[in-house]
Amino acid sequence: MKSKKPSAASSKSRPPSPPVVFLDRSLGKNVIATALRQAGATVEIHDDHFPSEAKDEDWLGAVGQRGWVVLTKDRRIRYRTPELAALSKAGVCAFVLTAGDLSGSEMAAIFVKALPAMTRFVARNSPPFIARITKSGSISMLFEEARRPGKGGH
Repeated sequence: MKSKKPSAASSKSRPPSPPVVFLDRSLGKNVIATALRQAGATVEIHDDHFPSEAKDEDWLGAVGQRGWVVLTKDRRIRYRTPELAALSKAGVCAFVLTAGDLSGSEMAAIFVKALPAMTRFVARNSPPFIARITKSGSISMLFEEARRPGKGGH
């Protein structure tokens, strides 16, 4: 039977392509990267590009310039001035997994589940921003440059 509904491939409103995602050191090198790649994502790993002791503010700038989307579980990143300044200056889109005490495979499953929503979120929101990914895979804004307190008042 032939469907009368146009296929997604022929639709003008085709979903955006997943962005290149960059895994912070805190997310390891294998389990999450493999799961995301199997889900169709292009994944870059911290230690493939930067020394293990690289400061967050150093790699955030480079990752932002490349247009990669940061995935991390560092819930405190939005409260540290050097990291926030680097993120803002480089126009980084970052997603923070806020659930704690999870195994690598549990984190991988959450990121894979959230990948389509992350892709849409990046397409709909201008960088820089930090968004939260919950254990259920839902996404919400944590920090957005346009809403930054004191913006433009320096």
